Amino acid sequence: MGLRISLFGLGYVGTVSGACLAKRGHEIFGVDKNPCKVALLEGGHSPIVEAGLDELIREAVGAGRFRATVDPERAVRETDVSLVSVGTPSARDASLSLEAVETVTREIGEALRRKPGPHAVIYRSTVLPGTTDERFIPLLEETSGRRLGEGLDVCYNPEFLREGSAVADFHRPPLIVAGARTPCGFRLLETMYAGIEAEIVRTSLRTAEAVKYLANLYHALKICFANEAGAVLKEMGVDAREAMEIFCKDRVLNISAAYLRPGYAFGGSCLPKDLRAFLHGARSLNVETPLLSQLLPSNGRHVDRAFDLIAENGRGHIALFGLTFKAGTDDLRESPLVTLSERLLGKGYELRIFDPDINTARLIGANRDFIEREIPHLDRLLQPDVVSTLVGADAIVLAKVGRSEMETIASLHPEVPVIDLQGGQEPGALQGLDYRGICW
Repeated sequence: MGLRISLFGLGYVGTVSGACLAKRGHEIFGVDKNPCKVALLEGGHSPIVEAGLDELIREAVGAGRFRATVDPERAVRETDVSLVSVGTPSARDASLSLEAVETVTREIGEALRRKPGPHAVIYRSTVLPGTTDERFIPLLEETSGRRLGEGLDVCYNPEFLREGSAVADFHRPPLIVAGARTPCGFRLLETMYAGIEAEIVRTSLRTAEAVKYLANLYHALKICFANEAGAVLKEMGVDAREAMEIFCKDRVLNISAAYLRPGYAFGGSCLPKDLRAFLHGARSLNVETPLLSQLLPSNGRHVDRAFDLIAENGRGHIALFGLTFKAGTDDLRESPLVTLSERLLGKGYELRIFDPDINTARLIGANRDFIEREIPHLDRLLQPDVVSTLVGADAIVLAKVGRSEMETIASLHPEVPVIDLQGGQEPGALQGLDYRGICW
């Protein structure tokens, strides 16, 4: 029998988790303060771009397994479990902002004060180790009038969903980390994920929070390692793609090839802000982190390399293919391609941008706020197709480009410098081009 789950936060993690849990037979009641997101979901539409998500939501809403509301008390009253997936963005001092999670925690607690029967709260929002124990549980107990283990249970279940492949990641995770204090909490998470073939690892709340940070810190480290090493190898006459491909064949010592691909800088809503928060936490404990402290500067230097590569051609019109931080998502938050675009515009370059994942009319919430702050005239820069993007181009920058788009570029502009930040192009598509790679 499925669980009745109130899901707080209808962003990437919340919406994907809700749709996938509904697919597995649970009854989901989504909660978000943004009425636009709620209306979209109630109408059977996804508020975000993610492969396979629209169909899942349409099916779940049609079957009555996925509803949405702006009323947190109603959602808590009609469910037995609350899943918290609201954002934890960086604050001005680089610490993690817990404002949204604490607001939701307070809303859940106040609703529980007026609701009979037991209730469990599962946190998925990324927070530093100790946060659930030291801040969320006391706040829940204070606002609900309950004590942990007495009609109230709390779990921490970190997510490992990659934007662009989040639905597949949910159904085929490498493992499921279950943080709880009680056997009831562990059993709850095992029930929620019943039928998914993955090891469920039981651990403490604090360790579960730490595992999420270990994963993101290591992903950031691998990206910087590949890019920094690639930049040096290029100057030594080595194609870093080939060298790294050979390096990654060692699955015993080098562990995994994930993220170890020379290319462009990392970005998005997780790695940058989680690095900042972890480093802020380390500083507050007077622990020096010389390697980790250099990851963001190293990542920024890779953006500099891309700009310098473009600037070698002189100031002119740039055709930029790609703006979101990775393919298969419309997420623009902390995209290094947005940073590059801002710098180019600030230096007087003319930009035409093509990114099929972006529909400005569908950008909402933090994603829209970010782009309106960073590139307020994005509508004017975005082009509907490859051909219009190439009009007047003095240089072409490849950040996210598919085979058909590459064929069009090669056929129309063989004389224009092509600067590749992506890699992975088929050799035949590059013949006759003035081609330059960032790490190869």
